[in-house]
Amino acid sequence: MKQAKIIDKHVRARRADNRDAEVGRRVRSRRLECRLSQTELADRIGVTFQQVQKYEKGVNRIGAGRLQRISEALEVPISFFFGATAGGPARETGSGSESIFGFMQTSGSVRIVKAFHKIKSRKARQLLVEMAEELAEVEAD
Repeated sequence: MKQAKIIDKHVRARRADNRDAEVGRRVRSRRLECRLSQTELADRIGVTFQQVQKYEKGVNRIGAGRLQRISEALEVPISFFFGATAGGPARETGSGSESIFGFMQTSGSVRIVKAFHKIKSRKARQLLVEMAEELAEVEAD
């Protein structure tokens, strides 16, 4: 009986958890930013596109060596995939548990953020934010 508990504890410790899902969201958002398909990223790191899908969904854990290859393929430091930046906590959204990367899961959201940061005028950026917030309120009604 005690042996079964030890094995069960070991299996649970090896399962993907919320931290793995967060790393997967960051892989996906960066891949989309780089305009790579899952197949293209898979080819660069030596796995199948199905494996990339599982990483991005947080179903499978990413080993250290594989994460290093992903960081090289996506041209970001390995620290990019972890919550803390510059010694501070991960930025949280209004829900309290999902990071901003949770919102960056479509190519459209990545494209709009990139375009937003290319706008030079502070006033134009502010107007765009207000317009988006207004549209979001109208959709919510």
